Amino acid sequence: MRTYLRLLTLLATLCVATSTYAASHGNHGWKPLFDGETLKGFGVVQGFANYYVEDGAILGRTAEGSNNTFLHTYKHYADFELKFEVKVDEELNSGVQIRSHTRDFGSRRYFGTQVEIEHKNGYSGFVYGEGLNTGWISQEPQDEKAHKHMKKGAWNEFHIIAKGPNITTYINGKKVTEMKLPNNIYRESPSGSIGFQVHGIKAGTGPFEARWRNIQIKEL
Repeated sequence: MRTYLRLLTLLATLCVATSTYAASHGNHGWKPLFDGETLKGFGVVQGFANYYVEDGAILGRTAEGSNNTFLHTYKHYADFELKFEVKVDEELNSGVQIRSHTRDFGSRRYFGTQVEIEHKNGYSGFVYGEGLNTGWISQEPQDEKAHKHMKKGAWNEFHIIAKGPNITTYINGKKVTEMKLPNNIYRESPSGSIGFQVHGIKAGTGPFEARWRNIQIKEL
């Protein structure tokens, strides 16, 4: 009996140790950026596309005649890891802004580093300068290098790591790019908001939709 009790005690200790290890590693430090029910903590800037919460996801729907529109966090982030799932219509260009800001040029303009989300060109996960007059910051699109990591009509998992000037992106567990931001871009925006883009569309097209869910962030 004593041996049996000692065995039970040992098993209980191992279970507690395993649970403690899992809590202090793995998911440690990750927090939801979106609560799955409301858009609390977010604002809309630049255009007038529409954002809703539907089935535990943020739904962004185009509005004909609108400029690019961004649902952005009020909170600013510097070094972090960001994970989310996204599903976007094939006809719609989208992206996620990191360390981004607004400026007033008569109308508010949102600008900063953008991680691309799209299907047509195979450029998802590469880095673009939204409102920075740089075009692509990643070299790959400039060299016409593309990939096929995005699954059409399905949820795709993005993982973005921003640490100092270094940006690394993954789609569905596959590395897309690992790059260093130019000094002038990083110096201007070492921190900023995170924004989810609904791109403007041509007259007579749409509506198109993008959806984001399971949005988690870990500050580094």
